[in-house]
Amino acid sequence: MAYTIVPKDLAGHLFEVSLTVQHPDPAGQVLSLPVWIPGSYMVREFARNIIRIEARSGGKKVALKKLSKTSWKAAACKEALEVRYEVYAWDLSVRAAHLDQSHAFFNGTSVFLCAEGKEREAHVVDIQRAPDAACKTWRVATSLPELKAKRYGFGTYIAADYDELIDHPVEIGEFAIASFDACGIPHDFVITGRVPNMDMDRMVADVKKICEAQIAFFEPKTRKAPMDRYVFMTMVVGEGYGGLEHRASTALICNRNDIPVKHNPEMSEGYKAFLGLCSHEYFHTWNVKRIKPAVFADYDLRQESYTSLLWLFEGFTSYYDDLMLVRSGLIDEAAYLKLVSKTINGVLRGSGRLKQSVAESSFDAWTKYYRQDENSPNAIVSYYTKGSLVALGLDLTIRAETAGKKSLDDVMRALWQRYGRDFYTLTAEGKQQGVPELAFAEIAEEVTGVDLRKFLSKHVYGTEDVPLAKLYAPFGVSLEVPVPVKAGLGVRVVKDGNDCKIASAFEGRAAHLAGLSALDILVAINGLRVTAADAADGLNSQLARYRVGETVEIHAFRRDELIIVKATLQADDVPAQQLRLLDGTKAALQTHRPTFRKAGKR
Repeated sequence: MAYTIVPKDLAGHLFEVSLTVQHPDPAGQVLSLPVWIPGSYMVREFARNIIRIEARSGGKKVALKKLSKTSWKAAACKEALEVRYEVYAWDLSVRAAHLDQSHAFFNGTSVFLCAEGKEREAHVVDIQRAPDAACKTWRVATSLPELKAKRYGFGTYIAADYDELIDHPVEIGEFAIASFDACGIPHDFVITGRVPNMDMDRMVADVKKICEAQIAFFEPKTRKAPMDRYVFMTMVVGEGYGGLEHRASTALICNRNDIPVKHNPEMSEGYKAFLGLCSHEYFHTWNVKRIKPAVFADYDLRQESYTSLLWLFEGFTSYYDDLMLVRSGLIDEAAYLKLVSKTINGVLRGSGRLKQSVAESSFDAWTKYYRQDENSPNAIVSYYTKGSLVALGLDLTIRAETAGKKSLDDVMRALWQRYGRDFYTLTAEGKQQGVPELAFAEIAEEVTGVDLRKFLSKHVYGTEDVPLAKLYAPFGVSLEVPVPVKAGLGVRVVKDGNDCKIASAFEGRAAHLAGLSALDILVAINGLRVTAADAADGLNSQLARYRVGETVEIHAFRRDELIIVKATLQADDVPAQQLRLLDGTKAALQTHRPTFRKAGKR
């Protein structure tokens, strides 16, 4: 399979792509584009961005028949089939494609048609420079193996099959780049966007520590990484945050203020979050790109692929991403516990956690987690955040039951050895192996000797909160629960122009009981105007003069109709639990093998 892609119209945001199939199906070659991209569990209908398509063979036009929303069938032809099409690219995210005068970025799932039946053949792509004079200084950043292209240059790249082709995103433009080795493997750090006084040296030094800690985690004896080269591709914007994992790279987007500034050694909260993002996506190199649910072992990109295991692949990764910041020495134990406390409070905030298990949340990712609305806090739980607390609870349970001799680390390494290490080596039957839906408990018990079925039944397949105060106690960590004293309405508000809009009304709280709903615009509380400034303040200033139990009159607009309600203020329901090390407990979380404060098992 031979592709050519060129940024054709920067202002119009159009890529021109061609695909040549040397030996098309004699019955008529079927071509299709994925409807979703691995790692982002939502049907996105990428084919909707193909705005023009035609086919030729032997110099003659070949008819294309639309079979479905995402596939075409070419009329039978004896010679090579060339398909040429244009793709609209105006999605500034890590999931799709984006093109303008500043840069070009694409994931293969957005731009490369699949010639069905030819997926296992080698795929070559010629990445060409845009014809605009302003693009003369543009370069190419990708983890795709070079064929004739030079590193960072335009030209031909090669993938062993279609699955590999779409698993290496491409960034084209003017970017800052720095390289480093982690356990002998070359890594590139690419930054696109304007960042005055960026401290690239600090970022590279910090990310190198994370990478080496993770490589050593999965391969403590050999320190062998699963890839030959790795690329961090980061788009820096005024406001944004996110990442998407790939087998030898990651695409990231972050806030400009999260990038460290030269001569300022402070570890800002934004930079800490950015390092956590880098850690999260890099950990996915093992956990989900190679250790996969069985249903992902051979992706079906034509439709949803359901699994109840995202709590294991996203939740566990969310647990280890911050933990790796401690193990690599970038943050201390107190900072780590602060991050865990934030996660605990975030999970406790929504009553949806009491209605949906993380296994159900995983299965329903396609319809609920990735399609959230104003009622989501009352209806769903995040398999990322609660999944990370499940991982923490499992880790503490295993360590307590084995007196520190075993941990969740041992389970992760067993999963790696059994399912991940040789994932891209086909079995004798030509099939890759993924983790069966119900295999975790058996594998964990085999490795640690601890029966975790009861724990999983309560906290993974059930909706009980993970009892972290009890689980942390033997390790010298306390969970403090402050008594709420502030009065609150039980809403999350956001700025809407000059107004204050209710984004979510939490179930059973004062606003909900009074009859207010999400999307209502707050106008006044007891005759005093509510503004966008109050939204930024979370209504704290407006409610500071009232006590729990007092009743206030609220004017609000629902659509264009004024409503007036009376709400009895309740104790502020924003969770503020805090983990802290007890006196005398030192370096408890640096290696995460804390000393017991009590002997024996729980």
